[in-house]
Amino acid sequence: MFGGLPSEVGAGVVSDPSNRTQIEIDVAVLAPAEHGRPRKILSLGEAKWDRIMDIRHAERLHRARDLLAVKGFDTQHAVLACYSGAGFDRELQAGQRPDIRLVGLDQLYAY
Repeated sequence: MFGGLPSEVGAGVVSDPSNRTQIEIDVAVLAPAEHGRPRKILSLGEAKWDRIMDIRHAERLHRARDLLAVKGFDTQHAVLACYSGAGFDRELQAGQRPDIRLVGLDQLYAY
């Protein structure tokens, strides 16, 4: 799903000094560390159980990905994932790019 085998999955916070804020990451998927190479981030995600997700959620993830790239992480192919129990608004669905995955209940519970 993320273009590589994950070695770590967790959550975290990315500092955004220019906006004086922090961006919460609900799901961070990292590839195995490779000696001498920047740590590769496979995916950054946000999860909402009871709210419809919109384009602002994807924009925050995009900003976090850019900030992590500046900090030296390999984010070139990082997938931005929106996980929602309530669904996604039309704008987010219509503007979907290849680097954004919308994951609803039907995909989470497909197996």
